Amino acid sequence: MRAVRNLVVAAALALAPAASFAGVFISVGIAPPALPVYVQPVAPGDGYLWNPGYWAYGPEGYYWVPGVWVRPPQVGLLWTPGYWGWGGSAFLFHEGYWGPHVGFYGGINYGFGYGGVGFWGGRWEGGHFAYNTAVMNVNRTVIQNTYVDNTHVSVNVGMHTAFNGGAGGIQARPSAQEQQWSHENHVAPTAEQQQHVQLAHADRSNFASGNGGHPTHVTAVTVNNYRSTTINNNRNVTNDQTNVHNGQTNVRNGQTNVHNGNTAVQNTAVNGNHAAVKANNRPQPKAHPAARPQEHPEGGEKPR
Repeated sequence: MRAVRNLVVAAALALAPAASFAGVFISVGIAPPALPVYVQPVAPGDGYLWNPGYWAYGPEGYYWVPGVWVRPPQVGLLWTPGYWGWGGSAFLFHEGYWGPHVGFYGGINYGFGYGGVGFWGGRWEGGHFAYNTAVMNVNRTVIQNTYVDNTHVSVNVGMHTAFNGGAGGIQARPSAQEQQWSHENHVAPTAEQQQHVQLAHADRSNFASGNGGHPTHVTAVTVNNYRSTTINNNRNVTNDQTNVHNGQTNVRNGQTNVHNGNTAVQNTAVNGNHAAVKANNRPQPKAHPAARPQEHPEGGEKPR
């Protein structure tokens, strides 16, 4: 059995593209769970870039690596998230990397600027990173190098699949430009990012075998504050990526009030400054009816 598995691993590595790093984890015949819906924590400070959460794999099976704000290894680099891809006989994990451009990440909709192609969450302007607050949760009273690009409405329904190719996977292929960027010099994940993965693996609540694909702690503000995580209270929100912008999340009367955010709930886009998302399916008491959300359509991401 071990010999068969080694053959599968060798074949899988042979199928991995040259742009991928050596860190390829194999899960024979088992697809990763769907990506959970979660709220992005407020950026801890200027210069931090968002790393979306993803499913990693270890001897115990799949485990969730919370989304986290990290500092890039150097000015001018952007993060290309890793992704799972079907290699014909096994699922391969193509590890993320830093580079001057965001390359191909399997067409996976990670949210918060990573809608499947490219990155619209911000850009480098000189030696500073400017945040697009249409998709990034930034306190603009603290971080002032921001802009808003919401001219393209993007409502992603049913796009939480966590792998590329194969049955039920995202059928996306790299564009000619992404293929060109694959030959650029790339920087491997930093020691801080690797530490974050180790902390996630040590947290038994992250394993899909125990949480059924619904991790409790879905984000961390920073690697050093790993325990300061966001509790996943959005399990009843389906088929959307939840982006919160410049706001706080307050739970009141069984509802989560998201300020300045864009949220799609049960296949319906609710874009506005005060979008109310039900935190559970229990009916509200008649004596205290919940206020209906006010819809204020606004734009989303625009390809550059």
